[in-house]
Amino acid sequence: MELEKFDDTAKDESWMKAMEDELLMIKKNATWELVNRPTDKPIVGVKWVFKTKLNLDGSIQKNKARLVAKGYFQKPSVDYNETFAPVARLDTIRTLVALAAHKSWKLYQLDVKSAFLNGVLEDRVYIDQPDGFVVKGSEDKVYKLHKSLYGLKQAPRAWYGEIDTYFAQCGFAKSQSEATLYTKTRGEAEILIVSIYVDDIVYTGNITTEKLRKDDGNGPTNEEQYRKIVGILLYLTATRPDVMYAAGTLDYGLEYVKGRNAVFIGYCDSDWGGLVDDSKSTSWYAFSFGSGVFAWASVKQNCVVLSIAEAEYISASEATAQAIWLRFVLEDFGEFQAKATPLQCDNTTAIVITKNPVFHQKTKHIDQRYHFIKDALQEGIIDLTYCPTNEQLANTSQKPSLKINFATLEISLV
Repeated sequence: MELEKFDDTAKDESWMKAMEDELLMIKKNATWELVNRPTDKPIVGVKWVFKTKLNLDGSIQKNKARLVAKGYFQKPSVDYNETFAPVARLDTIRTLVALAAHKSWKLYQLDVKSAFLNGVLEDRVYIDQPDGFVVKGSEDKVYKLHKSLYGLKQAPRAWYGEIDTYFAQCGFAKSQSEATLYTKTRGEAEILIVSIYVDDIVYTGNITTEKLRKDDGNGPTNEEQYRKIVGILLYLTATRPDVMYAAGTLDYGLEYVKGRNAVFIGYCDSDWGGLVDDSKSTSWYAFSFGSGVFAWASVKQNCVVLSIAEAEYISASEATAQAIWLRFVLEDFGEFQAKATPLQCDNTTAIVITKNPVFHQKTKHIDQRYHFIKDALQEGIIDLTYCPTNEQLANTSQKPSLKINFATLEISLV
């Protein structure tokens, strides 16, 4: 439902708040500037449109206020030139849904908030000041638009031009047969598919190896907000070891079950040069004691390694240090560990390096502190054993996992 009577809605505090929020969004987006009224251009009027939703019980839920230009008064070649913006065919959307279902890919939909406000205008357009928010002392002035408003004839075209440029900068290829369809591939196996329908975006694909980097092209970040987000994520990791690569696990958690055989066991894994900025690797380990995992960590390695075997070797060494400390803690709890702690690794070369007491050419450059794992192995503190990659519990959080792989491992995780 849409209401357009400003005089009635202006008496309602909640509607006034909605209008203020709309103007704040416009201001943040640098949509306009207040200027003297031009003599060579007509002024486009604006109006407030108030959106509501009808609840199931028949009551009306206030939603949002939107400032809309009276585009029906615009004249071609005076206020605008091109207005056409392509819209995805519904056949394309349905094909995308069918493909995602066939491939067992996740399908996402998002509504770009105030999408049309992002379109940069090429035409010179002036609008009246909105009702209820005329600047005192500048009643005769008007707003010159730098970006579009809803209702303008060229708004869809400007929005499409902006999003099209963005996708091109991000390395997406535009379809020759569907102007609103974009794909991004990496190698022969990885693909991301995006389809635009006005201000809605639908996307899917098999994107599980995306890597984070310091400079993502978005400019400087609000330091205070960044620290808050990191703090929240650190808090979440108290019960969510998979928070870095969560795969639809909002309703999941750790489960500790009574009566199970209390076996202290660890898992360790690593990527190889996964950090884009400095080519360093990331180690991850996890330990369980009868049921759900109770200790885990994902840490950046201090050095650049020459092979995946070296990265896995360092990861196993870091996991060994944690295993030794946990054995002390368990002993304090009265759970003395008489046997070596099994430590699962999915790299046979790393295991061979660990079990070879001789420091040879291939390992002499590795920092001395990582070699203590050899002593721990010989003293019977840990027992580094092989486990297949598809059974490596560390993969649920140290590396992005396909949904089917995660589903296989989630039972072990909890």
